[in-house]
Amino acid sequence: MNEEGTQRTAIVTGGVRGIGRGISKVFFERGYEVVAGYGNNDAVAEKFTEKTGIAAYKWDVGDYEACKSAIAMISEKHGTPTIIVNNAGITRDGTLKRMTPDMWESVIRTNLTSVYNMSQCVWGGMMEENFGRIVNISSVNGQAGQYGQVNYCAAKAGVIGMTKAMAQEGARNGITANTVAPGYVDTEMVAAVPKDVLAKIVQTVPLGRLGDPMEIARAVAFLCREDSEFITGSTISINGGQHMY
Repeated sequence: MNEEGTQRTAIVTGGVRGIGRGISKVFFERGYEVVAGYGNNDAVAEKFTEKTGIAAYKWDVGDYEACKSAIAMISEKHGTPTIIVNNAGITRDGTLKRMTPDMWESVIRTNLTSVYNMSQCVWGGMMEENFGRIVNISSVNGQAGQYGQVNYCAAKAGVIGMTKAMAQEGARNGITANTVAPGYVDTEMVAAVPKDVLAKIVQTVPLGRLGDPMEIARAVAFLCREDSEFITGSTISINGGQHMY
């Protein structure tokens, strides 16, 4: 039973590390039935479950049939998912001149196609429940662009457009869809950025620091509350003031 007195099952893709880990933990702490999805690192997932008590399952979010099977399994074990956070994402950086078709396709598949796959697979259950909360994780780079990230920026900008359309389609059935666009957050993905480059990025953030995953997680949890039903089709930017518009 969650803090609002209802039983809701939430899925967080990419939910065992970084921002996703923070989101999973916030949901769990607030009484949701939480399932974290992951793509490759079994050891990390096992440690995550041992430490948090949150179930973690492995499937390929870029594969529609894998998503369909995962949703069926989760529904049977944990209840119909009425909250989905599409957080899974990868980077394969390179300038357009050097970007290979595989670099392009792998990022689009994981960061954008996955949002369709997962959302489409839970949509029917949400319609039956007349309740749904979809939060898609975009990025400041999907809003402002970034050198060497044509694929990533395209995917994350696409997420914003998808969310607006989903919000219109879901409204009559109590389904909201919103986007959260983080800036640079203190995660393993950001830690992989060369230190000198990262230092220059931090200099462009008015607050003068990286974000914390829990700052993103709390915003996501707010959007998934039952009394947040009038917020849909919105994009919430959480970037320390790095990009304002």
